[in-house]
Amino acid sequence: QVQLVESGGDLVQPGGSLRLSCAASGDIFRIAVLAWSRQAPGKQRETVASISADDRTNYVDSVKGRFTISRDNAKNTMYLEMNNLKPEDTAVYYCSAWARAENYWGQGTQVTVSS
Repeated sequence: QVQLVESGGDLVQPGGSLRLSCAASGDIFRIAVLAWSRQAPGKQRETVASISADDRTNYVDSVKGRFTISRDNAKNTMYLEMNNLKPEDTAVYYCSAWARAENYWGQGTQVTVSS
């Protein structure tokens, strides 16, 4: 059984920074493709960043240069460093792990960017 637990969401002012964490249980972490997605009210969920098992990363254009995804296999933890946050970054952020033809999701953590 794989479980993912996000943390680090908060209320932050525009221009501020946050670091989200995703702690994983189970034995797939090292081989999984990991990703952060977000869903704003009334909008579809979108994947904003992903990282492969060999640390190749991809970002959606709207977060390039501001967000950084990383993984620590020794700690079974993934991170999303978010800088220069904008109001349009407000959403529930979810981590996911894809491995062995299965996709696992966490419960989400709320990020609100507002003055």
